Amino acid sequence: MCAQTSRPTACLALADGTIFYGRGFGAVGETVAELCFNTAMTGYQEIMTDPSYAGQIVTFTFPHIGNVGVTPEDDETADPVADGMVVKWDPTAPSNWRAAEGLVSWLEKRGRICIGGVDTRRLTRAIRQQGAPHVALAHDPEGKFDIAALVAKARAWKGLVGLDLARDVTCAQSYRWDEMRWAWPEGYARQTAPVHKVVAVDYGAKRNILRCLASAGCDVTVLPATATAEDVMALNPDGVFLSNGPGDPAATGAYAVPMIRAVVDAGLPVFGICLGHQMLALALGAQTIKMNHGHHGANHPVRDQETGKVEITSMNHGFAVDSQSLPEGVIETHVSLFDGSNCGLRLDGKPVFSVQHHPEASPGPQDSFYLFERFAESMALRKAPA
Repeated sequence: MCAQTSRPTACLALADGTIFYGRGFGAVGETVAELCFNTAMTGYQEIMTDPSYAGQIVTFTFPHIGNVGVTPEDDETADPVADGMVVKWDPTAPSNWRAAEGLVSWLEKRGRICIGGVDTRRLTRAIRQQGAPHVALAHDPEGKFDIAALVAKARAWKGLVGLDLARDVTCAQSYRWDEMRWAWPEGYARQTAPVHKVVAVDYGAKRNILRCLASAGCDVTVLPATATAEDVMALNPDGVFLSNGPGDPAATGAYAVPMIRAVVDAGLPVFGICLGHQMLALALGAQTIKMNHGHHGANHPVRDQETGKVEITSMNHGFAVDSQSLPEGVIETHVSLFDGSNCGLRLDGKPVFSVQHHPEASPGPQDSFYLFERFAESMALRKAPA
């Protein structure tokens, strides 16, 4: 539980000079980042440990944060990656049989700076109207803040445009993955009879994406973000997966795009999610753009343009593929029903496709699992005798 004091112990300073005071929890100190909001009603632990949130502080629009505690099983990576958390009500003590620890102590041990008691509706409206701001977040138990200095730090921060963060969150070396999706009552089972050999390039991969690949019959080898085409092809894969991740896709694409082009030219099935989707688009000749406030939540409707099916999806991206820049032969397959932005593409005549949303996050809950099966089917077709 957060300490109840009459004096604010945390301060959120926006680059335009707007100040929000509240009660601090988690670690003590300061951090500077981009501020976004997430509309999901569940999954705060998965959100905080999603590598795609590197360089961002998350405002949760849902007020009940902390009520189910945290458990290592729900981590998407080893430690929280989001820089901080903004909530309406102070996190409560956990009330869930799976809870291994309370949220506040978990955040404190892992160095995440957070603030409660904030008018998150007002803050969310400001983000929607003015765009994702640069902010400085400070937590001081004595409530001593240099407001001018905090605003100056927020204004001086360069932002995510042009920033390559995949190098910061990728794995240090290659590794194998065989854990499958969680199922009651067994929990996480192991893939013991894989059918397809997949190389997953880690730009900030979430664990549940790797689990979904394993559940689709894949023997998964994960490579770091800077892997070259030679590194990938040396493993003789049946297909290549391009993971989610943080930062500007154009910056990451400086080294990733040549690899992706070579893999596509080799005729291998390719599947990308989120940042992987954006970099595949760049490799195919399209462009990406920075969004006003991005898409972050577990309730985003996306329409499959080829079937008319509407899927309820999870989103987490501040950049998007510019659908007007798609070259001939690259077909838009999915669009957001919120704003019409691009959410998927495929390369005509080749087993190459990607989506902006997160099918592994199960918001529908299984609306988009077919994408992993589609990837497996494309590998099976390529290996089938002529």
